[in-house]
Amino acid sequence: MKTINTRFGEVEYDPSHVIHFPEGLIGLDQLKHFLVMPNQKQGPLFWIQSVDDPAFAFVVTDPTNFFPDYAVLPDAEERRKLEIDENGTCFVLAIVTVSQNKEITLNLSGPILYAPETKKGLQVVLEDPRYDIRTPLPKVE
Repeated sequence: MKTINTRFGEVEYDPSHVIHFPEGLIGLDQLKHFLVMPNQKQGPLFWIQSVDDPAFAFVVTDPTNFFPDYAVLPDAEERRKLEIDENGTCFVLAIVTVSQNKEITLNLSGPILYAPETKKGLQVVLEDPRYDIRTPLPKVE
């Protein structure tokens, strides 16, 4: 077990549970190792915490909780980077942002692909005009 000091306090973790992002995240390519932080509250949001720089942590979610038709499938090159084949499990996550006026948005144009079998992650850029880096949550009627 290893320990890091984070905004959540001292966190003990098993290095075998670390998610490795070989290319880092967009704009943060130096951050390559993350932990999934246990969710303290019920709900669809959770944190990923950088092991490389404990000052960085992000809220993420499964975007299909809010956008049921949202679907991203890794292409051959992305599967190679994730070290999975066509049948390998791949989860899609979106980074969540809360603005100063409390508007919650999801980065649907830059989702994170995560392969649990290999513990590899990859952030990709979608060329789809329907999605934005700050896509507001759908209005509840």
